[in-house]
Amino acid sequence: MNSANTKTNSQKITKKDLFRANWRWLWSSQICWNYERMMSTGYLYTMLPTIQKLYPEKEDRVAMMKLHNQFFNTNAYVGGFIVGMDMAIEEKEGRKAEEAIAGLKAGLMGSFAGVGDTIFGVILPTIFGSIASYMGLKGNPIGAIIWLIANFVVLFLRFALLPMGYSQGEKLIYAAGNKLNRLTDAAILLGVTVVGALIPTVVNANVPLVFKTGKVVLKAQSILDQIMPSLVPVLLVAVCYWLLGKKKMTSTKLIITVLIAGIILGGFGIIGK
Repeated sequence: MNSANTKTNSQKITKKDLFRANWRWLWSSQICWNYERMMSTGYLYTMLPTIQKLYPEKEDRVAMMKLHNQFFNTNAYVGGFIVGMDMAIEEKEGRKAEEAIAGLKAGLMGSFAGVGDTIFGVILPTIFGSIASYMGLKGNPIGAIIWLIANFVVLFLRFALLPMGYSQGEKLIYAAGNKLNRLTDAAILLGVTVVGALIPTVVNANVPLVFKTGKVVLKAQSILDQIMPSLVPVLLVAVCYWLLGKKKMTSTKLIITVLIAGIILGGFGIIGK
């Protein structure tokens, strides 16, 4: 029987561990960034010291490394908060919380990306960048100083988010007590809900087929929309999930398959953008 199912971790996360994880996330959160798993490599690299400390058994380490190398994508400025929560949960529950961790990451990465992109990608650069550039055009060096100060403040905030996430993760675990199953189910439900909501907004596929007979014109997409809006994207995602369940199917093979199928179906006018 796997040791992770019979006991929790005896090792404790220290401030040094939090600092090391924070440092790794700060500099390496987007290393090997790719369109298959996005930031998974950076996330795994950040968690490696924690995995080595919390899981003495090789089997457990490999399992958690595979878990953290799954698809992950959020705003790098605020992603440390999720890492901190993850560390707190793993410290307390170990591998028993695998499903809860996967659901937590899937459920939070989208909402955190929206907040982080808005604040750190749009609002702050627009405000302080416009002030600094305007003053710079007028020959005032204070504009450059303002821009540097703003970036140092953002850097400080980034470094404070991971310990904050760890603290909140501890509170979440102790508040849940022995109700880990409920926490797991809630995290999974949140993740599935977020993924489901992304389908009609991210996946865009229409059926442009039109049937004409006399004055009667029937548009396939209009009929499908009456049955259920975004039915085609939902079916396409369902087929992709089914294909990923096949033993020899990988994410790369699936992407190539979808591209080829899209070209063929688009060429015959069956599916359009």
